Amino acid sequence: MNSYAQDGSKIGKIAVLLPCYNEGLSIRKVVDDFRKELPDATVYVYDNRSSDNTIAEATLAGAVVRSEPWPGKGNVVRRMFSDVDADIYIMADGDGTYDSKVAGQMIQRLVDEHLDMVVGTRRNVFENAHRAGHGFGNRLFNAMYRSLFGPLFTDIFSGYRVFSRRFVKSFPAISSGFEIETEMSVHASQLRMPIAEMPTDYGARLEGSASKLRTVRDAFRILFTFLILFKEIRPARFFGVLAMGLILIALVLALPLLLTYLDTGLVPRFPTAILATGIVLLAGIFTVCGLILDSVARGRLEQKRMWYMTNSRSQA
Repeated sequence: MNSYAQDGSKIGKIAVLLPCYNEGLSIRKVVDDFRKELPDATVYVYDNRSSDNTIAEATLAGAVVRSEPWPGKGNVVRRMFSDVDADIYIMADGDGTYDSKVAGQMIQRLVDEHLDMVVGTRRNVFENAHRAGHGFGNRLFNAMYRSLFGPLFTDIFSGYRVFSRRFVKSFPAISSGFEIETEMSVHASQLRMPIAEMPTDYGARLEGSASKLRTVRDAFRILFTFLILFKEIRPARFFGVLAMGLILIALVLALPLLLTYLDTGLVPRFPTAILATGIVLLAGIFTVCGLILDSVARGRLEQKRMWYMTNSRSQA
């Protein structure tokens, strides 16, 4: 069913995507809220091996319920983006922490400004629903993201997002877990897509509902994702930093030998000299690898861009 903007222009088919794992306490209300705010949209609930009554509650609420056997939010998102065909996609969580009342505003902004993604940044996220460790990690990783990939995002971990069709159908979705939001942000930054952020309220979970996040484990997974994506997108800089580090180590090892040689004309510690030489050679190898992989990355970027343009639809 097609939806229409405030000016009467046709928006197209809207799909609400809700990945879920053991959200039986809240999923029925979440589905009801989104159906109330977006009566013309189709609400999909993708269950990820829940052991509670998530499927039954979502079915009673009138959602289209499907299952994804591979564990992890990233695997669920990959399946949702592959299966569902729509013009505009809304992704939220099934725990009821995101405000469905702003969904229409996010869609309107996506359409009016011809964007590919609108991120619902979480207002008062730390005060309302997060442990102190999550708050510190969120700030740290957001600052790290801006230094590595660009300044456009202030809340890369928000799961409340509206996408265009061309974003969804060009997104590779390699991640398997909660780091999927980071990959979405990097994908938009790499292709320099038009994106926007919109502050939204972020509430606490219902009593008895537990968060699936694990502070230490997921922090390491996100950090590893940062490193992998940085290597894939900017290999020349990645391997260049490693090469510079190796050069510095080689200089620290070689400087005393050089000073001794200038004073006495002798090289007293041959193993150290050989080690320093080997480190310099390794730095050269890293530099060459970075230059070669940079050319490969540019070719892959061109392919991604072409696939992104292939899925474009005029919103004029």
